[in-house]
Amino acid sequence: MGVEIERKFLVQGDAWKTLGEPVFFRQGYLSSQKERTVRVRIEGDRAVITIKGKSVGAVRGEWEYPIPVQDAAELLDGLCEQPLIEKYRRKIAVGAHVWEVDEFLGANAGLVVAEIELRAEDEAFDKPEWIADEVTDDARYYNSNLVRHPFSNW
Repeated sequence: MGVEIERKFLVQGDAWKTLGEPVFFRQGYLSSQKERTVRVRIEGDRAVITIKGKSVGAVRGEWEYPIPVQDAAELLDGLCEQPLIEKYRRKIAVGAHVWEVDEFLGANAGLVVAEIELRAEDEAFDKPEWIADEVTDDARYYNSNLVRHPFSNW
């Protein structure tokens, strides 16, 4: 079993916008239940299907597999819960870690979050000045919840 240890933060200011190349992501959920999510994602020119277990703090099981982009597009348009999540992601190296900054579009426009993957929940990391409040335990910020409860409706 793969394990994901990830912490999530809100982003402040605009300094992050000059860092990293933005890659367009389009993703949807075949299942968005809190006990399990099954996500289909096209990220740039590749596609994956990801299965995630229930989060316990910042830890959860994760399995991810590449799939053909055409298959992903058909799943996104035909089977996934709507609306889809669309966003630009920038990968920004800070110290020994890489921050993934997501700038959401559509019904979630205005929301910008950053995630950092760690080897342990209590692992130390450098926090850049554009990182604001931690929202790891706030389910509203899970991508799977943003489908049903978009940021624009908060």
